[in-house]
Amino acid sequence: MRQEIQEGLNVVENWNSANDFIFYGKSGDFTSSQVALQEISMLCLHLLQISLVYINTLLIQQVLSDPGWMQRMGPDELRALTPLIYAHVNLYGIFRLGMAKRLPIVAMAN
Repeated sequence: MRQEIQEGLNVVENWNSANDFIFYGKSGDFTSSQVALQEISMLCLHLLQISLVYINTLLIQQVLSDPGWMQRMGPDELRALTPLIYAHVNLYGIFRLGMAKRLPIVAMAN
């Protein structure tokens, strides 16, 4: 039971670490005293979290669709796999957003 609790705490700590990374301005504090602005900040953070996890999930699926990579994965590696990674995210710099261009992610067959 302690091991399950520790695993759950690790997931929560990883999520909080990602929150701190994404919501880095003003030490992650809500600076406005207006409830509506705090809610907008919270909803924007949630949208960024969901987007990050969604894109990472698609990228992981694309890598694991290669039989060579899938064969390298044992049960422990698959259990430890998480889409909540953010080392590849650049918070500082230029972001080019091309709405007419899609991410090079292959469609997965059902």
